[in-house]
Amino acid sequence: MTAVDDTRQLAYITGQASDARVNVEIETEGMTLNIGPQHPATHGTLRVVVKLDGERVVRAEPIMGYMHRGYEKLTEVRTYPQVTTLVNRIDWLGSFANEVPFILAAERLMDVEAPPRAQWIRTVLFELSRIANVVLFLGDMGVQLGAVTPVFFAFRDREFVLNQIEAVTGGRFHPNFDRIGGLKDDLPKGWTEETKGVLGRIRTFCNEMEDLVTGNEIFQARTRGIGVIPADVGLAYGLSGANIRASGVDWDLRRDGGVGLVHDQLDWKVWTHPDGDSFARYWVRLQEVREACDMVDQLLDGMPSGPVMAKVPR
Repeated sequence: MTAVDDTRQLAYITGQASDARVNVEIETEGMTLNIGPQHPATHGTLRVVVKLDGERVVRAEPIMGYMHRGYEKLTEVRTYPQVTTLVNRIDWLGSFANEVPFILAAERLMDVEAPPRAQWIRTVLFELSRIANVVLFLGDMGVQLGAVTPVFFAFRDREFVLNQIEAVTGGRFHPNFDRIGGLKDDLPKGWTEETKGVLGRIRTFCNEMEDLVTGNEIFQARTRGIGVIPADVGLAYGLSGANIRASGVDWDLRRDGGVGLVHDQLDWKVWTHPDGDSFARYWVRLQEVREACDMVDQLLDGMPSGPVMAKVPR
């Protein structure tokens, strides 16, 4: 019998005789489940106390504070270059993308502009970091919903992206490659051709996800109409990124926020979905991986020559 939160169910127990029925009132209550603070489904330390009615979450209480590491205080006693190693670790799954906003802010404060080639390479690495991040998200979302195969495909193909990031920066997860005024180094010989091959693998991964996951009846049953966030609610709570785009809001910081990279020189599309549910958030991210591959292709084809580091006053 399915558990129902704070309700009473009437059970009918049939006796041996066909006409013998006994009405019995049975009190039931929902199941309370602790997810975390350390749980296989999380890539950080998070605790959520949820109340279940069967497979449906009817109440959730997030317990905040486990991931507080005093980042702001640590930056007070470090130089700008030293802070780069800290911002890498805010989200280690997309660490280069964490370096970019900090470095751009420091350059703006110091009135320094990186050379065009450095800006283009930054954008390439920024998008590759997003690809690596979202590919793992897609695979891990599948395994949490009962589809084991996609996560193996995700780990397999993300490895090629991380190898390309490592070939440039020397680090897979914490590159520390950005510098105020540019980059630590230029692209190595042959890297562009290798990266184009990797983009082909990622596009194949997206097609495999379409075949394995997108149209799967079980996956759709567990994501369609689940966790719906209307656009007005998402905006009121400060939802951003793919999550707010999955609620139908056509807004992307790379296009609308003037982030200081070269997205404005590329031909690309901001993907949205009107439903605002778990499936929409999955679908938007899948399309964004494909879009990121197209952007990196454009960046590699149009890469300007020149230095990767500007003269920075001391």
